[in-house]
Amino acid sequence: MLKYEFDWSVVTSGQYYDWLVSGVYLTIQLSAVSIVLAFVLGLLIAVMRMSSVKPVKWLALGYLEFFRNTPLLVQIFFWYFGSYKILPESVNEWLNSTNFEFAAAVIALTIYTSAFIAEDIRSGVMSIPKEQMEASRSAGFSYLRSMQYIILPQAVRITIPPLIGQFLNLTKNSSLAMTIGVAELTYQARQVEAYTFKGFEAFTAATLVYVALSFIITALVTLYSRKVLHRAG
Repeated sequence: MLKYEFDWSVVTSGQYYDWLVSGVYLTIQLSAVSIVLAFVLGLLIAVMRMSSVKPVKWLALGYLEFFRNTPLLVQIFFWYFGSYKILPESVNEWLNSTNFEFAAAVIALTIYTSAFIAEDIRSGVMSIPKEQMEASRSAGFSYLRSMQYIILPQAVRITIPPLIGQFLNLTKNSSLAMTIGVAELTYQARQVEAYTFKGFEAFTAATLVYVALSFIITALVTLYSRKVLHRAG
């Protein structure tokens, strides 16, 4: 029978604790930035997807089909290894002068998640009776104004549950950023394991942090839904 000596002090104090804490901070930062950008971009793509202008609609449809059916890890590698081929030189220079690995991860997570968010929002919009759009247009609102003030607020309220799921998936998917050297939580847990051979402790701590972050995200979005969206209704 194997005898494994558990040593939780590895992840609760000292240098390795500091590594994990820095990984948690970077995971939160990476997830928060990507969630905000993915929601905004997803909202834009959803509106484009429902546009009556066919080129705009086809562009949005192509975006959705391409990024929803491409593995996230492939997209991360694409932006990390191939972005310099498609982005302007000035943009690449700026990215390299800041934190290119972090930026590549944000771009990949944002684009990938926005495609799923867009479909969730579109489903919410489709559940709104068409008479509401017709009434707003007859009242003098343009299509975009009708979407902004009447349709989208209701659609977002309806899609809160699937949006929570997308935000949680993004937070968990942020762990893939370790593959391009982003020192987030999973990366740091792997580092602790490599230096101490205490993989059980390191990854148990990382798992508990991811669970805690999931609960926090769910609570915050649910609170926002109850306090802001319901009050607006």
